[in-house]
Amino acid sequence: MKITAARVIVTCPGRNFVTLKIETDQGVYGIGDGTLNGRELSVVAYLEEHVIPCLIGMDPRRIEDIWQYLYRGAYWRRGPVTMRAIAAVDMALWDIKGKMAGMPVYQLLGGRSRDGIMVYGHANGSDIAETVEAVGHYIDMGYKAIRAQTGVPGIKDAYGVGRGKLYYEPADASLPSVTGWDTRKALNYVPKMFEELRKTYGFDHHLLHDGHHRYTPQEAANLGKMLEPYQLFWLEDCTPAENQEAFRLVRQHTVTPLAVGEIFNTIWDAKDLIQNQLIDYIRATVVGAGGLTHLRRIADLASLYQIRTGCHGATDLSPVTMGCALHFDTWVPNFGIQEYMRHTPETDAVFPHDYHFEKGELFVGDTPGHGVDIDENLAAKYPYKPAYLPVARLEDGTMWNW
Repeated sequence: MKITAARVIVTCPGRNFVTLKIETDQGVYGIGDGTLNGRELSVVAYLEEHVIPCLIGMDPRRIEDIWQYLYRGAYWRRGPVTMRAIAAVDMALWDIKGKMAGMPVYQLLGGRSRDGIMVYGHANGSDIAETVEAVGHYIDMGYKAIRAQTGVPGIKDAYGVGRGKLYYEPADASLPSVTGWDTRKALNYVPKMFEELRKTYGFDHHLLHDGHHRYTPQEAANLGKMLEPYQLFWLEDCTPAENQEAFRLVRQHTVTPLAVGEIFNTIWDAKDLIQNQLIDYIRATVVGAGGLTHLRRIADLASLYQIRTGCHGATDLSPVTMGCALHFDTWVPNFGIQEYMRHTPETDAVFPHDYHFEKGELFVGDTPGHGVDIDENLAAKYPYKPAYLPVARLEDGTMWNW
């Protein structure tokens, strides 16, 4: 069995997606996701110029060997562009192997560890009252876990406050838009939101919050301490993780569970955090961490330290990644939760899939492969549109972490 062709499909049914399609001499094809929000064309160039020429003639069944070839064979390796290109190939190869075996990917990984996958949705509002109402809407839809974000008085376009109730795309302009940030204002306001949420809905539902790398370790520790009475499921990305040791300071001062990893690319980004038990959930993604082949290694390392998975699942990941993530979630023994931002109806039409939502959980089907396809004719109707993620500045103009 040989790979005979591979090509990249870029489509924008509401936001940009990069899809790799690998074809074989036996008529079986697989698709993978290589989307990098705001930097899509970088991945396209890497795939077309450096990866696809190497794939032609290879045996697609040799998933591990091809992964090592693309990773170890690149002297300049790691990084978001390289690992997303590898992930696109890896997903497509698992799709092919599943189709050849007549089995869904979760069976190839080792079979089910659970029936349904608990997911969390994104509730947000311009102020606390709107966020409380939005959380109630998600509870009414059957969600057991909800991430809550609110606008903060005096902060321009606070992170996590979307333009819609169900669909939110932060990459909003052909050049980066400028948002604001003020840590003190956030620290004074966010705990009040969770106090109101617990007063309104009690403690039966899981609540989550995203700090989005905005706080210093000491500020993050302060926030975690203030949120302890409200029993959060987790506080996400409380401080930048380039310095993994920074989480030690946070850990020393709060028992609020910590989650990080959506921008991680390899096991090395998480190694110290995991081995020193400085986090409770690892949020690396199938597309960001080099595909299923490498994400399994991260999860296995985490399991040794009782750290659970909580894969990133925003709309900057296509339904292909979501499908693969759900097969991973169905199998992985140390599963925690799965983020689930709903794609638009236009995106769902371009990427038909067999997973579905019911009573706060997502369920994968038994379609051979990962269960997600692409309608190329429909995809062609949505051409690429340049779109950048915003940037953030403090009130005095200082650049900050978006």
